[in-house]
Amino acid sequence: MSADLPFQNVAIIGLGLLGGSLGQAVRAHLPGATTRGYDADPAVRVRARELGLADTIADTAAEAVTGADLVILCVPVGAMGKAAREIAGSLSPDVVISDVGSSKHAVAVALAAELPGFAVIPAHPVAGTERSGPDAGFASLFHNRWCIVTPPADVDAAKLARLVAFWKALGANVETMDAAHHDLVLAVTSHLPHLIAYTIVGTASDLEDVTQSEVIKYSAGGFRDFTRIAASDPTMWRDVFLSNREAVLEMLQRFSEDLTALQKAIRVGDGEQLFDHFTRTRAVRRSIIEEGQDDARPDFGRSDHNGGVGG
Repeated sequence: MSADLPFQNVAIIGLGLLGGSLGQAVRAHLPGATTRGYDADPAVRVRARELGLADTIADTAAEAVTGADLVILCVPVGAMGKAAREIAGSLSPDVVISDVGSSKHAVAVALAAELPGFAVIPAHPVAGTERSGPDAGFASLFHNRWCIVTPPADVDAAKLARLVAFWKALGANVETMDAAHHDLVLAVTSHLPHLIAYTIVGTASDLEDVTQSEVIKYSAGGFRDFTRIAASDPTMWRDVFLSNREAVLEMLQRFSEDLTALQKAIRVGDGEQLFDHFTRTRAVRRSIIEEGQDDARPDFGRSDHNGGVGG
């Protein structure tokens, strides 16, 4: 195994935004590796062949993973167990199985149950856009984005190192983390914001005194950003909330308490509390820009394929 090619044969199961981007990124950054892709939707497989999202688009999941030394499951987290069952009998003994799911503890449990004896190393590239489907992917999606790897306690160190090298080769920054801690962190940084966005957009669309055309026509920048988040894949986010329910509910309770405090400050006219809170949160925004995880320009640097909604 060459130092710059951590895996020779990569199988990608699921060819939407992340799976399609993976195929393109491997071609761009690891040209010596071969890729096989599969999607359960026949129409997606046809489009994936047209787009060349992998070197080979297989007609079955079992065919896609045959001979692979890395398998990455790019399916909704609620479908991980089913996807694992479909490939279990066709995996090579030394293969590494990973994924791109936005919740990690539930995925680890599901994959371990279906693939006993195999090296399962879950991962979560914190990257994406509001678009979905095979046409949404692009090779630079993972550039300067974090990929959080959540290895089990008994992980094979050499295989973990190869998976970390793989993601770094695609342009990602890699962090390793306990799965439960990942789920708590992502509950507040990703899952709760999506839940709030879905709620606000839904509230606006249900208002009897404001027509939907007025909501669309007079949307200010803040509401436009919420609609962008709320346009994310509904199947994926349904599964994320159900699989990470405990952490999401914990963060939602904290958020509800903070929102109640701000509600009281507005009611009693406590401008000092509001100003202090807004000043503190403004500093968080500056820190995100300084970390290179967003852009200070008015369009957030999101023209073309820059930036995006992370899962």
